[in-house]
Amino acid sequence: MRKCLLCAFAVLFVVSLSLAGGTASEEKTWTGWITDTSCGARGNNAGHAACAKRCVGRGEKYALYTSEGELYVVEPQEKVTDYAAQEVKVKGTLEGKTIKIISIEKAGD
Repeated sequence: MRKCLLCAFAVLFVVSLSLAGGTASEEKTWTGWITDTSCGARGNNAGHAACAKRCVGRGEKYALYTSEGELYVVEPQEKVTDYAAQEVKVKGTLEGKTIKIISIEKAGD
């Protein structure tokens, strides 16, 4: 009985690991504003470009503030420098609170 119970727990553990690993790399699309990690939601407007660039120059990271109210760091940072303070559509994969960008374009294009 004890061996059966241990086998059952081992199988459940392996299944849960495989399910958790499968959801992290799904491709998704988000819409929102390119801001920075310091200003976050306050930077979700077209007048925020200079501030975002200053903050990033001081060590903050560019981030996407989504229409759902979430803030995600975006990588690679070089892909978003021209989109600071713009509303964009980002396609990528989510790893924790970081979006790995596959493509980015202005929203509505």
